[in-house]
Amino acid sequence: MALKGNLRDFSTAQLLNLINLARKTGMLTVKDSNGASRLAFRDGRLIFASSDQESSVLASILQRTGRLSADQARAIKRGSRRASDKELGLMLINAGLLSQDDIVESVRQHILDIAFQLFTWPEGLFRFEAHILPPPDRITVPINLESVIMEGSRRLKEWEQLRDELPSLDRALKFVDRPDARLRRISLTVEEWRVVSFINPRNTIRQIGRVNKLDDLQIRRIVYGMLQAGLVELTWPEGARPPRPRRREPRMKPGAPPAPRAPAVKRSIIMRLIDRIRRI
Repeated sequence: MALKGNLRDFSTAQLLNLINLARKTGMLTVKDSNGASRLAFRDGRLIFASSDQESSVLASILQRTGRLSADQARAIKRGSRRASDKELGLMLINAGLLSQDDIVESVRQHILDIAFQLFTWPEGLFRFEAHILPPPDRITVPINLESVIMEGSRRLKEWEQLRDELPSLDRALKFVDRPDARLRRISLTVEEWRVVSFINPRNTIRQIGRVNKLDDLQIRRIVYGMLQAGLVELTWPEGARPPRPRRREPRMKPGAPPAPRAPAVKRSIIMRLIDRIRRI
């Protein structure tokens, strides 16, 4: 029987911890309104990941990690449409374009990026199916779940802090006075320079992130750093009206009954999930 549930009741960290402790083999699929992400495990170790939001084809992975240029990736896709990921990787190694370490590290980073993104999902339907593994022609890289859980939890805390500092990605950015002088005093990464090139009141922060293929955590981190450095400031996108200030809720009268609160998640739900995954 497959394990099913919602991340509202059972977090990504808790799921991975159970899979690790039980040394499970199988596929975890998590779905939300934007699509699905899949993580595969063998004996409690993460070995593979894919997502509907970005291609998991090896040529695309190598392009995103900077191992191949866009032109090289397109040429390889056209010339090796029938080749599997393992066959393509072997061809690239034999041609002297990449080393085995280059390919393994790129696939490893791809797997971790998808896994870490799941930590920031506040909700999503999940399903764990035992003994389901990726096709044998896909490249797998074994990764210890302890390190994934620790780093994912750290990133979740950072993401929550950045979300508080920068709650909306639908705002726009504009440069402060004399940005050139300030830019000369600050060393920016390649990703930060790409973001800088799109700063314009016509573009929202969300749009800038999507164009540069940055997830919510990455674009928030970059924008927050620029705000702290005094390079940019928040503004409203051109043509957009600032929302009206929300009305304050009336104060409760003395002696009035408190407003009903949402019921807390019952501990029995979590315990049933733990028992079920151990029986799979």
